[in-house]
Amino acid sequence: MRALVISGGGSKGAFAGGVAQYLMEVRGNQYDLLLGTSTGSLLIPHLALGKISKIYDIYTNVNKDNIFNVSPFVIKEKDGVDIVTINHFNVLKQFIKGKRTFGESRRLLKYIKHNFTLSEFNQLKASNCNIVVTVTNLTINQVEYKCIKDFDYDEFCEWIWISCNYIPFMSLVKKGNYEYGDGGFSSLVPISEAINRGATEIDVVILETETQLEPRVIGKNPFSLMVDLFGTLLDQVEKHDITIGKLTATSKNVKLNLFYTPTKLTDNALIFNKNKMKEWWHQGYEYAQNKNEDMSEHRT
Repeated sequence: MRALVISGGGSKGAFAGGVAQYLMEVRGNQYDLLLGTSTGSLLIPHLALGKISKIYDIYTNVNKDNIFNVSPFVIKEKDGVDIVTINHFNVLKQFIKGKRTFGESRRLLKYIKHNFTLSEFNQLKASNCNIVVTVTNLTINQVEYKCIKDFDYDEFCEWIWISCNYIPFMSLVKKGNYEYGDGGFSSLVPISEAINRGATEIDVVILETETQLEPRVIGKNPFSLMVDLFGTLLDQVEKHDITIGKLTATSKNVKLNLFYTPTKLTDNALIFNKNKMKEWWHQGYEYAQNKNEDMSEHRT
């Protein structure tokens, strides 16, 4: 069984789209299981449908207005660099309302449903392909995996949305007696889950460099500092997931094909810059192509 795993990474998901496009259209890889976390969960339904051009258009045209109905930050450009600062009015309004998050991201759920239709959902659910997204159950401090086979259209769209909710900047969602957030808080690179579900070869797209190439620029204001702190914590989750995934793969004789970003794409994956995301998509395609050519040379 062949699987595709795409990690979390916000706007950097465009790079994963390019990698997947090469693997599917040029290499001809067909996947029995697609498993995504956060931004990866947005990509995998469309990839499973083979609608590469559609997800390219969707992904490279998304902006914060498609995501936030209450945006917690303002993006300003200074010397050609995007700077993130707090949106004091919106954050204060959230506090006055007694909300526990700085922002609200219900527009993203609407965007998901607008671009992933009921007929597409039914097509995937009836297929032999499994689509799985990760979410974090904050109430019991545990990762949960939600498979398309187990839910109706509205429920599964909501799980995709929840997988992407990078709290406290995005919506905290209560379902039943439990509260949920971004799947990346508990399983950023769900390699082990793919193995547990029977995968024998896994293409894994990891939206970070394999090693830190240069010192990080730490935020100059409290809000951007918090974003950087969360990034540091998620980096540790990612390293743990990859280490455990590699060990599990070795013990169960599973082949892993890892695709890291060759360079650092951005310091803030909450910034959705259309031109940069198009560039990252093409970088992902070229990186996968070059990696494939290198592997072919080693085999000859």
